Amino acid sequence: MSTPAPRTASIRRATSESTVELELNLDGSGQSHIDTTVPFFDHMLTAFAKHSLTDLTVRASGDTDIDAHHTVEDISIVLGQAIRSALGDKSGISRYGDALVPLDEALAQAVVDISGRPYLVHTGEPAGFEHHLIGGHFTGSLVRHTFEAIAFNGGLTMHVMLLGGRDPHHIAEAEYKAFARAFRQAKSLDPLVVGIPSTKGAL
Repeated sequence: MSTPAPRTASIRRATSESTVELELNLDGSGQSHIDTTVPFFDHMLTAFAKHSLTDLTVRASGDTDIDAHHTVEDISIVLGQAIRSALGDKSGISRYGDALVPLDEALAQAVVDISGRPYLVHTGEPAGFEHHLIGGHFTGSLVRHTFEAIAFNGGLTMHVMLLGGRDPHHIAEAEYKAFARAFRQAKSLDPLVVGIPSTKGAL
């Protein structure tokens, strides 16, 4: 029986706004080394790695003197690209995943389909959340924006729904952890799946 090919990726992206170096291993144990210069985003990426069992290294810098937006966006683009690359032809994957994750008063649900068709449905955040500064650097609107970038560059269909919550930190963290747990299921190799899990024969 042949050993599956490593599901890894390494990408470097440099623009006038940011430089991103990212490595991931989809079959890791959740180890991470994250330095984005945006502390709250470091926290969210560390949580994503831990709860998706993805080994992740990110080194990034950018024009955070202007805003965290460009750096966070570009990291999310690269993360999506790395996920797509590491998945390869998607042979043997479970394909679908779903998770319901609480964090104190916040409750988030995420459903992921590694479909090859980028789509994001993101609902439930309270009015004004998008304007809130979390940790003094990370704007609430960046939660949705990172999910958009990951979905569209990773070829994922994602539904992320906040079912309840009050504290902005808890809301964001519950959403990222729910995505991580759903992605963990979807990218897992299922011994009962033969080939690519699609009637079309491709994802």
